[in-house]
Amino acid sequence: MANEPVINKYLRQMLEMGGSDLHLSINFPAKARIHGNIHPLDDDVLDAERMEHMLHEICIPEWRWTDFMKRRDLDFAHEIPGLARFRCNFMYNYHGMGAVLRQIPSKILTMEELKLPTVLKEICEYKSGLVLVTGPTGSGKSTTLAAMIDYINENTSKHIITIEDPIEFVHPSKNCTIVHREVGIHSRSFPDALRGAMRSDPDIVLIGEMRENETIRLGLTCASMGMLVFATLHTNNAPKTIDRIIDAFPSDEQAQIRTMLASCLQAVVSQLLCRKKGGGRVAVHEILLWDDGLPNTIREGKISNIRTIIDAGGGRGMQSMDNSIEALLDADIISAEEAYMKASDKTRFIKQMEAEEAARMKAK
Repeated sequence: MANEPVINKYLRQMLEMGGSDLHLSINFPAKARIHGNIHPLDDDVLDAERMEHMLHEICIPEWRWTDFMKRRDLDFAHEIPGLARFRCNFMYNYHGMGAVLRQIPSKILTMEELKLPTVLKEICEYKSGLVLVTGPTGSGKSTTLAAMIDYINENTSKHIITIEDPIEFVHPSKNCTIVHREVGIHSRSFPDALRGAMRSDPDIVLIGEMRENETIRLGLTCASMGMLVFATLHTNNAPKTIDRIIDAFPSDEQAQIRTMLASCLQAVVSQLLCRKKGGGRVAVHEILLWDDGLPNTIREGKISNIRTIIDAGGGRGMQSMDNSIEALLDADIISAEEAYMKASDKTRFIKQMEAEEAARMKAK
């Protein structure tokens, strides 16, 4: 396209190839993550001058570039109008400037389109408490949360405040009033934005990421005050999520945090992406819902009991990650090797993986 930023050429090429992330580093060609694997987009090695030009060109307003020069890290959103938005991370590495740009789809997919567990609709109808959507980077947490907020937007009349760094999905106000706030532009920090949210009469607060103690503490406070709080963490399952929140605090504060978490935690939805046979990826989920025994389990630190709660709650929509993985394996959607790699209890999938490998060797 005429007069558009140079980096958009790579972003368009990545999207045409079905990619999700653009990786840029000096002394290497531009690369894209396509269905989980990294592929070069061409043979053109990027030099320092070209890299600086490409990054500076989309770093608007200018204060962002000044901030990047000072801090050596920068997060913000870039948009190709009518096509997609991208979450940008600029950084310095051994070779100099570099960047990773992740696609944020322009269209917010519904829970049906994403094939999310139906129990997530019930979670969206909660009146208050803390709901955590967790998973590693690139597991689709933001996409799942966007679908949940969209469901609320379609079916209720609420006041929703999102606090993100940067803003990813932009929700039009349908039946809800939605206020998007970006840390660094609309507020100095997550804690400052949360303090402001407490005074803004929200029904629902979405925290893009619980990064530090103060954000976690204020998120718990909002949930205890009667708001429904959605937040993300980079953890792989429900027990690790609860441990992560508690372990983020000094030992002399952990008893208080356990009590706060026990009183307000309503659900943990953990998500991973598995490679499908034949290409593409599919989400698997672990779901923990509030149960009579959950508050005491958290207060007493008996985190191992959470597995029992999940296993006993299958009729209510709870499920373990390994059961979710096994269901995809049984449906021949993923390979036994992929199931083994993503499972918590890897011994559960060893026999299937060995049988799959034996069949592959025999076919040769």
